[in-house]
This record gives sequence, C-alpha cells and structure tokens, in this order.
Amino acid sequence: MGNLLTLLFFTIKHTLLPHSKMDKIQHKMVPVNGINMHVAELGHGPTVLLVHGFPELWYTWRHQILFLADHGYRVVAPDLRGFGDTTGAPTSDPTKFTSLDVVGDLVALIEAVAGPGEDKVFVVGHDWGANMCWNLCLYRPDKVKALVNLSVAFSPRNPKYKPVEALRSVYGNDYYIIRFQEPGEIEGEFAVWGTERVLNSFFSYRTPGPLLLPKGIGFGTSPNDPLVLPSWLSKQDIAYYTAKFEKTGFTGGLNYYRALNLNWELTAPWTGAQVKVPVKFIVGDLDLTYNTMGVKDYIEKGGFKKDVPLLEDVIILKGVAHFLHEEKPDEINEYIDHFFKEFTTNP
Repeated sequence: MGNLLTLLFFTIKHTLLPHSKMDKIQHKMVPVNGINMHVAELGHGPTVLLVHGFPELWYTWRHQILFLADHGYRVVAPDLRGFGDTTGAPTSDPTKFTSLDVVGDLVALIEAVAGPGEDKVFVVGHDWGANMCWNLCLYRPDKVKALVNLSVAFSPRNPKYKPVEALRSVYGNDYYIIRFQEPGEIEGEFAVWGTERVLNSFFSYRTPGPLLLPKGIGFGTSPNDPLVLPSWLSKQDIAYYTAKFEKTGFTGGLNYYRALNLNWELTAPWTGAQVKVPVKFIVGDLDLTYNTMGVKDYIEKGGFKKDVPLLEDVIILKGVAHFLHEEKPDEINEYIDHFFKEFTTNP
C-alpha cells in the first residue's frame, strides 16, 4: 500500500524532487479533433511542439522543456491520443489511431496553441512521434517551420508491400511489431511481467538489432530478477511512467502499431511524395531503428536526402541507444536550439 500511495502522490505532484524546476511546467487540457489532449507547457517565444513515442509520455521531454523554455521558446508537449492523461480516443478500436487521426490532433493542437501571427511552429519528434511528424510535414507542411526528428528516419511508402507482412517476412513472428498486432495478446503478457518491468525493459534495450519477444519469454528476463535502471532514468522517472501506464494500460500506444497496414492503405495518395520542410535528423548508432535492415544505406547513400530534400544535417551519436533525448539530453538540447536558431534569427 505504501508503494501505491507513493506512486499516486508522485503522479499528482511530480515536482517533489529537491530543487526541481518541474513545478514551473503548466498543465492543461485542450479539446482537439474530438479528444481532450493533455498538454505540458512552459516558456515564452516561438512555439516548439514536442511529440513523444512509445512507451513514452509528455514527460519524456522533461529535459528539453526546461532547456528550451530557458532559451527563448514556448514549449508544448502533449500526451498523444491513447497515452497518459489524454482522453477520448477509443482504445478498443485501432482504426482510430491512424496517421490521419494523429496528425489531425497535432494540426488542431497547433492551431489552438500557436502564438499571435504564428502560422508555423517548430516541431521535434521521437519514435512514433517522429513518424507522425514526418506525416505532419507531408500532409500539412504549411504548419511546420522546421523539424528535428530523433531515432526514426523517414520511411517512404512502398506500394508493393504492406508493412506488417514485409516485417514478418524479414524478422519472423517473434519480432516485436508482429507480436503487437493481435489485440490483447501482448497486453496479457505485459500484465504477467508487470508494468514497471515492461517499461524498464524497453528503456534499457541497447542491442543494435531487432527486438524479439518470443511468447512466454518476452525480454528474456524473469519477473523475479532485480530491476536495474539505465543510468539516465531515476526511480522517480520510472515511478511516473509506471503510474500513468498502470492507469491507462498499453493498448493505446500499441494501437499505433496495429494501424500500420491501414496507414499504408490510406496514404496511397502520398506515394513518392517528398518532405519539403527543413530537417535535422539525429540517431544513436545503437538504436534498433538505425540498425533495421536497409536503414543505414538509406540514410548514408542518398535515399534519405532525395526524399527529404531540405534535410540539412544527419547526426549519428556514438554509443547511444533509442531514447537518446533522455540518455544524452545536453547534446540533444544544443542540437535542437542551434538548428531552430537559424530560423528565429533569419526568419
């Protein structure tokens, strides 16, 4: 009971850390696109929208929110539909989690929070958030001044292959994206492992190769093994994530994977389309996404630049894994600020 009370109290007031600046961050609900989106906000100046991935929340950007707010930006970090304190999306229906739905949320959010005279905002995305930011730039480039995307490179639509079947043919049925497809199945396994252990396993993953989750084996650890947090994640951090995901479950986030084939069907009109927004891309060399088959060649041999002609820079961080903005926040913060400053000093 003591642990539960601690988690609940931390959820309500996550600013208990001594000398923390987190209490500066304001929280509000914004009605967008038929849902109520929870937003964390701080600062004054040009708006920066931070878009998280899985299994993350607005909280994944805590380092960036504080830094960017101190460097002259107004920072807005939502919980995406299906995550955290955002409500209204039917998690029982994966078809409500397509890129069109999520980008619709982001466009409505931009219109709701942009400052006077701000037609465009700066955007930063990670993981699924990066994926959705690529789509935001495809569908509504008029809303984005410049983009910094982390971890997930642009993936042009292949009209010949549906993504789920293509991934299964390469990596097999134990590949994590394939394991996520059947509603309820992986959620049942996550329940056995426990929310905190599942989150810690994702955050700790540093293998530069495919994430396999064989049935009954999962991450290859026992539920009784002691938890060892990555160096960049504190007990307070994992407590916050755990409390939120224990409240919502994982289904909302897993629905993004379950909508992959539907996304492929709906985005046929954008086959061959380019992302025509200024972009900086940053990835760690231990990131499983960077080591997915074909991605390195795509990034390094011209395909990426062809599809994203305004790609200004690619940064590959050595010895860094998937959650790079939490693992190396100082470097990421400087890269973001330096890139966006190009557009604030020379609009």
